[in-house]
Amino acid sequence: QVQLVESGGGLVQPGGSLRLSCAASGFTFSRYTMSWHRQALGKERELVAVIASATTSTNYADSVKGRFTISRDNAKNTVYLQMNSLKPEDTGVYYCKARFSLLDYWGQGTQVTVSS
Repeated sequence: QVQLVESGGGLVQPGGSLRLSCAASGFTFSRYTMSWHRQALGKERELVAVIASATTSTNYADSVKGRFTISRDNAKNTVYLQMNSLKPEDTGVYYCKARFSLLDYWGQGTQVTVSS
C-alpha cells in the first residue's frame, strides 16, 4: 500500500523557517522523482520544488529560489523541504508527490501558515 505522509507544517512568523518531511512507503522510493507542491486558498496547486531520482538534480519555482531547499534521503525513504525567510504568500497546504513514468502518488498535505 502506497503512503506519503507529510509533517512539519505549522504557524510561523514572517522571516521564520520550517522544515517539512514526507515519509514514503509501499514503493521503491529511490526510483521516483519527488516534488513538493502547494495550494493556497482559492488558488490552483503549484509546483514548489522537485528533486530527481538518480541524479538528485533539483529545480525550484522562481518564487522560492534562494529560500527553499529540497533534499532526499533514500535510506530513510524521506524527502524534505527546508523553508527559510518565509513570507505570508508562502501560506498554503503543502503536498509531496512521487512520480515514476506515468504513476503519480500524492500525500494528504500539511498546512503552513506564515503570519504575524
